[in-house]
Amino acid sequence: MTFRGWVLLVFPNDIRESSLQTVEHPAASYKKIFESVEELNEPIPAVITGIIPSWLGGSLLRMGPGLFEVGDEHFQHLFDGQALIHKFDLKNGQVTYYRKFIRTDAYVRAMTENRVVITEFGTAAYPDPCKNIFSRFFTYFRGIEVTDNCLVNIYPIGEDFYAVTETNYITKVDPDSLETLKKVDLCKYLSVNGVTAHPHTERDGTVYNIGNCFGKNMSLAYNIVKIPPVPKDKSDPIEKSQVLVQLPSSERLKPSYVHSFGMTDNYFVFVEQPVKINLLKFLSAWSFRGATYMDCFESNTSMGTWFHLASKEPAGYLSSHKFRTSAFNLFHHINAYEDEGFIVVDLCTWKGHEFVYNYLYLANLKEEWEEVKKAAARAPQPEVRRYVLPLDIHREDQGKNLVSLSYTTATAVLDSDGTIWLEPEVLFSGPRQAFEFPQINYSKCCGKKYSFAYGLGLNHFIPDRIVKLNVQTKEIWVWQEEDSYPSEPLFVPSPGATQEDDGVLLSVVVKPGAQRPGSLLVLDARNLTELARAEVNTIIPITLHGMYKP
Repeated sequence: MTFRGWVLLVFPNDIRESSLQTVEHPAASYKKIFESVEELNEPIPAVITGIIPSWLGGSLLRMGPGLFEVGDEHFQHLFDGQALIHKFDLKNGQVTYYRKFIRTDAYVRAMTENRVVITEFGTAAYPDPCKNIFSRFFTYFRGIEVTDNCLVNIYPIGEDFYAVTETNYITKVDPDSLETLKKVDLCKYLSVNGVTAHPHTERDGTVYNIGNCFGKNMSLAYNIVKIPPVPKDKSDPIEKSQVLVQLPSSERLKPSYVHSFGMTDNYFVFVEQPVKINLLKFLSAWSFRGATYMDCFESNTSMGTWFHLASKEPAGYLSSHKFRTSAFNLFHHINAYEDEGFIVVDLCTWKGHEFVYNYLYLANLKEEWEEVKKAAARAPQPEVRRYVLPLDIHREDQGKNLVSLSYTTATAVLDSDGTIWLEPEVLFSGPRQAFEFPQINYSKCCGKKYSFAYGLGLNHFIPDRIVKLNVQTKEIWVWQEEDSYPSEPLFVPSPGATQEDDGVLLSVVVKPGAQRPGSLLVLDARNLTELARAEVNTIIPITLHGMYKP
């Protein structure tokens, strides 16, 4: 059989040099993944090449934007398009593909009024032009409604599944029919203004997440929250949610943007980055139309980046452990684990304090290739980094490197003011070549020492490769195919696997010029060789995150 993708293995000493070998996209066919599509009336069968492992039976669920304009109004930012849920069903060696728009308030009202009704991340909603001047005036001062456009991720809570964004609203969906079931306001159960789209889940079904909140004296803080497993009475576990521990904000009225957090067996790791939400701007946006969430972000050019630790049992903030390093943007934690009195934290970082999301407006992403490259050259540069946080700290060690782990060059030096300055070990770096949307063998390795991470390779912000990274040796494997745009690769372990990378990677690949442009790609996670793909005769727009449901 003939497979079209190619795989490259790069050894540690060659990583930087290899990363400079940029694949070009002069045809700019990537524009297609940022265009609107229609939902499907029923699942469509896929044409399969290769052999899908017989044990691989279940559903790949993906979330992303699927509608990029309403009437004559266009959404401006990558995170504005209306939520579309995708499903590849694998059963008895056959594959079908299905998709539906989530019936959020944002979507239903936009479809009803044929315009943007609720302000999104980077797109402002304006009063209905059909109303008279007095109605429009009062609409301006009524305040902005918080969006429920749940395009970022989907995950289980108890026996239910929820599509999510980063506000206080999550949407219950049926993972089989893809029907929208219920909108849930987390503010009814928890003291949070919103939570991340990247919770952590333990084996018993306990879900942990983090979000900002109002703390003492109207200052901002961060709450780590806990949603228990399904109770014996089968009631909704969300109703029994609780705040586990509160972490302070370095600035009273300017919380940091938080997209994910780390968790080990015994600790939570929160990275407070210099990208801030200006609360005064945010509140004023609720009083006057025309502002978006993006308008409320700003960078603190002097704070650097802070690491905070909290213990799980008993839950508590480790206020005596103050870790600081240079400024970077952070969206995705790869993994964190404890080893010999240290916490090792692996991150996908972007250097500096400028907000990376400034470069994810659709007008930028849909430019011709040379313009895309120019914009990416101005943006913060990506780097996979390892930080090591010592748990045992003594005042007499001032000025010394406290890290004694033999396998890392990361350092932690105690300063005279009691803070510990961290310098990272770089695991992967390449100009304008990002390792992002990271995945691991979660069931086996979350919070544990591990070897392998899998990620989506962004080439000047355009997703065009799948990458496997050995975080111990820094070896990398790359899967790539001409004019093909994959999604975040999800790892599924083989039944009874004993090796960490014994399993497959699932990725949605779009090849705009192909006869069947959308496909589900199945790779051997050990070496990224192609096992199979299931192709459908429809374009699939960009997806952000998702899950595999066995």
